[in-house]
Amino acid sequence: MSNLSIESLATFCKKKGFVYQNSEIYNSIAGFFDYGPYGVDLKNNIKQEWWKYHVTSRPDIVGIDGSIITHPKVWEASGHAANFADIMLTCKKCKTKIRADHFIEDKLKIPADGMSPEEINTLINKNNLKCPSCKDDFEKVSHFNLMFSTNVGPVASKDSQTFLRPETAQVIFTNFKLVTENARLKLPFGIAQIGKAFRNEISPRDFLFRAREFEQMEIEYFIHPEKSDECPFLSTMLKHKVLVYSEEMQKKKQKPAQLSMKECLDKKIIKTPWHAYFLALEHQWFISLGANKDNFRIRQHVQTEKSHYALDTWDLEYQFPFGWKELQGLANRTDFDLQQHMKHSKQDLTLFDEEQKKKIVPNVVCEPSLGVGRAFLVFMFDAYTDDKKRGNIVLKLHPKLAPVKAAVLPLVNKLDKDARKVFDDLIKSFPCTYDKPGSVGRRYARADELGIPYCITFDFDSKTDKAVTIRDRDSTKQVRVKIIDLPDTLFSLLYNDIKFEKAGKPVKTS
Repeated sequence: MSNLSIESLATFCKKKGFVYQNSEIYNSIAGFFDYGPYGVDLKNNIKQEWWKYHVTSRPDIVGIDGSIITHPKVWEASGHAANFADIMLTCKKCKTKIRADHFIEDKLKIPADGMSPEEINTLINKNNLKCPSCKDDFEKVSHFNLMFSTNVGPVASKDSQTFLRPETAQVIFTNFKLVTENARLKLPFGIAQIGKAFRNEISPRDFLFRAREFEQMEIEYFIHPEKSDECPFLSTMLKHKVLVYSEEMQKKKQKPAQLSMKECLDKKIIKTPWHAYFLALEHQWFISLGANKDNFRIRQHVQTEKSHYALDTWDLEYQFPFGWKELQGLANRTDFDLQQHMKHSKQDLTLFDEEQKKKIVPNVVCEPSLGVGRAFLVFMFDAYTDDKKRGNIVLKLHPKLAPVKAAVLPLVNKLDKDARKVFDDLIKSFPCTYDKPGSVGRRYARADELGIPYCITFDFDSKTDKAVTIRDRDSTKQVRVKIIDLPDTLFSLLYNDIKFEKAGKPVKTS
């Protein structure tokens, strides 16, 4: 776990141009953030790598991009209009409003997700918990619907009211039949989407972790309702190990255990092969992009917190400085959503089983749903390194995620014109920066803090040997590379995972 606090990371992100509080010149509104020049590229790189890994690299998953605003009946059918709420505490005196489960967890150090209003009231009274602002008593708890409402059209009325979507899943279900027909999909298959979602959080906190506007990267994976045990990809993940925290372990107050997916299935800890496959797949995605595998665990939802429609739900959790928290939810939603939309829309969303000669309603065997902001935090926390030897921060982002791939540096000002030519050629292929002022050491430090993997220095020898020195961010090792070979060499370092020592002729450094 990183020793860096969430507050310190937020300060670093602002200082270095990754993330700003929205509308800061007007004192901001809690839960809304803007991504700066380096943050927007890091965020886009995360989304691109997720999309390549889950969609473009495999034939069984296709993508859509749905509207943020939908027909209000979508949210009636899904249950959000009636049930998408958190329990809220309100102070009798100063009217401060607090999300109840978070308040209970902070004060009593017990899990409170899924508690009923009666259970919350009992704990508040039993432990004599008071308002943190004025120390007065709370009113009886109430439900607070988290959806932002809006109106469509020139006249605001009950008939024109709808909502900003609180999740990206429902538009996948409403487009299910069209996507299936257009993409000529056969079960099993998935539909993926990356897009904005909005939740009117009672008390947003922990920087990007709990915001009111955020992006989700999500898949709904559909299977034949009678073939939940047939996962053709499972063999690739059976040996994959992860820290497992099952419902039984939580009830018995046992510690999580390091288990393989095969062990989880053999012991019936995970109910379906598909769920085991996707849990391992998502863990591997983070590891493949440089995240520390030991900072993750999978935790099964206990009965009280599990959604009413879910057969089984697991969270991929990350050990943030403020504790183990949900990073990604993976729910087995069965046929709940398609059935609900068929019922409310009166439309047929079934598929025809050619073998059995009958209509079927596919099941969502797994719904990997990941917040872009939370993934952003993971990669930042695991990359942030306070290098005492160098005397500066080194942001060890995976080269594929790094916002800027290389910095071109003239050794001295008189070499500026020649170094500029190298930069002008390189920027046609890679996001690069040019850094001229200050000592080379200081420029290296600036690049380190932005996560730039490679610094390219044009020196006096470059004019005669037509070569430059590439310096590796993480090891500080250097190699000499011909300028004509520079684009291909950099491409191999960034995307082909060649060892840095093999990229050119080693340079001895003092």
